[in-house]
Amino acid sequence: MREILRGIIRDSLLECLGKEHLQDVGKAQWVVEIPKRADHGDYATNAALVLASRFGRKPMELAQLVAERLQDPQGYIREAQIAPPGFINIFLNRKRVMEVLAQVLQEGRAYGRSQAGANTRVLVEFVSANPTGPLHIGHGRGAALGDVLSNVMEAAGFQVSREYYVNDVGRQMEILGRSLFLRYLEETGRKIEFPEDHYRGDYMVELAREFRAAHGDDWALKDEAQALPTFTQFASKRILEGIKKDLEDFRVGYDRWFHESELHSQGKVSDYLEGLKAKGLVYEQDGALWFKSSAFGDEKDRVVVRRDGRTTYLASDIAYHADKLDRGFERLIDIWGADHHGYVPRMKGVIEALGRDPACLDVILVQMVSLVRDGVPVAMSTRAGEFTTLRQVMEEVGVDAARYIFLSRTPDSHLDFDLELAKRQEKENPVYYVQYAHARICSILREAGERGIKLPSAQEADWRLLELPEEWELVKQMVGYPDVVKEAALSLEPHRITYFLDSLASDFHSYYNLGWIDPRARVICAEPELTKARLVLVNAIRQILSNALELLGVSAPEQM
Repeated sequence: MREILRGIIRDSLLECLGKEHLQDVGKAQWVVEIPKRADHGDYATNAALVLASRFGRKPMELAQLVAERLQDPQGYIREAQIAPPGFINIFLNRKRVMEVLAQVLQEGRAYGRSQAGANTRVLVEFVSANPTGPLHIGHGRGAALGDVLSNVMEAAGFQVSREYYVNDVGRQMEILGRSLFLRYLEETGRKIEFPEDHYRGDYMVELAREFRAAHGDDWALKDEAQALPTFTQFASKRILEGIKKDLEDFRVGYDRWFHESELHSQGKVSDYLEGLKAKGLVYEQDGALWFKSSAFGDEKDRVVVRRDGRTTYLASDIAYHADKLDRGFERLIDIWGADHHGYVPRMKGVIEALGRDPACLDVILVQMVSLVRDGVPVAMSTRAGEFTTLRQVMEEVGVDAARYIFLSRTPDSHLDFDLELAKRQEKENPVYYVQYAHARICSILREAGERGIKLPSAQEADWRLLELPEEWELVKQMVGYPDVVKEAALSLEPHRITYFLDSLASDFHSYYNLGWIDPRARVICAEPELTKARLVLVNAIRQILSNALELLGVSAPEQM
């Protein structure tokens, strides 16, 4: 609906200002939005306010001209009013808009989908936790975000691939292997001093016992340097298997697990660095190789190969992002922890150094999650072993609650995850409240069937009978659902889906509760024709609730 109205308003603006100003009108940052107050219309636009000064007009004057010239052959607009200092308030034709209910039921699961993304190839890389320990609750937030963003972008017509980047090269892997080796020595009776900077979680003890059960005690007699490659491989393989299982059970799937070691074994790191060296963007100094990141806005140049020949994280990241682009992806989306904030402009510079538009790379930074248990945050440290795993949270509150709550805030805001709230069956638990709306509608439809009332088609309903203000608000929300999906995809903000669900479920429950106050407001009431119209209304709501929950990877139960 927002797009329909924007097109109508744009055409009216061009009629007032001249069709030669199509580009100016299209690029200007004017919006069509739902006003907070009902008397300000069903939708409102600030187009006249934004454009008036550019064309030497007064906002109210331009607003009046635009309102008078609105041409709506589809009949959606009932009336347009202007309001100071230059808003245009639009009131919709209820009967025409309510016909969208037929579209909802006709399209079913496809309602809300579009081709806004024009089949653009997008690679979403998310989680990508080092295989040095189990996934914790913070990783879960990134997993939910990446998966749902991918779902939403696919619904908006993008061609999306999901990827996990496995950092299996470098110092942290050496520390992992040594951590396991030392725990193994402990299991064989050796007394050791375990370093503070090694991985100290109980999972390392379990891995050591597993290794000993499989290989016996002979490895305790081997030299540490000789043993470490085997212990590193064993630990990383087992941990990665656990990560894959956790994500699978969290309903998160990937098209590819890309290993950093592939870049090195195939010579791609050195090849891409040589390519940048040929451009004068990588140079040698003090026995090391440096990337000229200062040429792209960084505060200083960065080492990519140390004096001892070891590559840095940046070297691998240059190769990895170059490889993504070489695979034909037109847009790259990386989801990182908030502690990578300073790394973003550096990677933008890398994209530019590779000869691409840095705008093709979007980085979403995800703030950490505080797990609240009896009002006390649980500390998380993978090396100290003091963290709550994603697996523990899934088992305690369920996958539906975890995924929904992770998407209940913008990724750049801190999230307090209340375990007890996530398990309660009450209004304050957002996922329960939304799922209950779906189940409640299914219950209404079952009751109708038990009473011998056949579920009517949209064509059998008389929309004029839906006169309650609450019914109109519900219809307007449903009409706006495709806009929500499209805007969530284009803005990379999948939390808009949960916000929409919260609002739609709340409005539905309020509407349903009217029936306890006034029997005439019940869906199944004494008037057969009104019952038909209301059954179609709630069935359309059920369909949209189901569609939106599907995008979130959350179930839509028929009974609760």
